[in-house]
Amino acid sequence: MVKHIVMWKLKSEALGNSKEENASQIKEKLESLNGKIDGMQKLEVGIDFSLTESSFDVVLYSEFNSKEDLENYQNHPLHKAVMPFILECRSERKVVDYEV
Repeated sequence: MVKHIVMWKLKSEALGNSKEENASQIKEKLESLNGKIDGMQKLEVGIDFSLTESSFDVVLYSEFNSKEDLENYQNHPLHKAVMPFILECRSERKVVDYEV
């Protein structure tokens, strides 16, 4: 099993929306992918409530059967359709991929 974790810090405003509005839209857009991409076992998105200086605003946690399935997800048209929105909203991104 492969786990894919991504964290984003968001701009205070982007695309005419507040950071909070964009965080909610990112969550909605990504979670809508559940059950639509082969090999993806789980996908959940959390929005930070601690609001500390070291916090990121949004986190993606997902599980895949294999590295190949993760690659399929990353290149899937449904995933690629969400990416431009996130790119416009984020100021920073961190990622960890690992096998268990």
